[in-house]
Amino acid sequence: QVQLVESGGGWVQPGGSLRLSCAASGSMFRFVSMGWYRQRPGKQRELVAWISSGGVENYADSVKGRFTISISRNNAKKTLGLQMDNLKPDDTAVYLCNADLGAINGSSWGRGTQVTVSS
Repeated sequence: QVQLVESGGGWVQPGGSLRLSCAASGSMFRFVSMGWYRQRPGKQRELVAWISSGGVENYADSVKGRFTISISRNNAKKTLGLQMDNLKPDDTAVYLCNADLGAINGSSWGRGTQVTVSS
């Protein structure tokens, strides 16, 4: 079983920065990819950024050049990060961490962390 816990959300003014973290733990934890999704009010959940187990990064066009995904690995624990710069009001959302564990094990989700960008 894999557990994902997000942290680092909060309120920031437009143009500001925040860094989100997702602590991942669990026995025999292997993943195909890990990513950040967001749920904006009244909109469908969307994939923001993801990184493969081999370290290949991908970003949604709306955040390209402003967000940076990272992953650190320390034995059985992994931490997924999302550095968000030049934030815009449209980035306001609940940000959720996801781990794709493959066809057999499916995927795991965190509960999310709120990011609010406003003046």
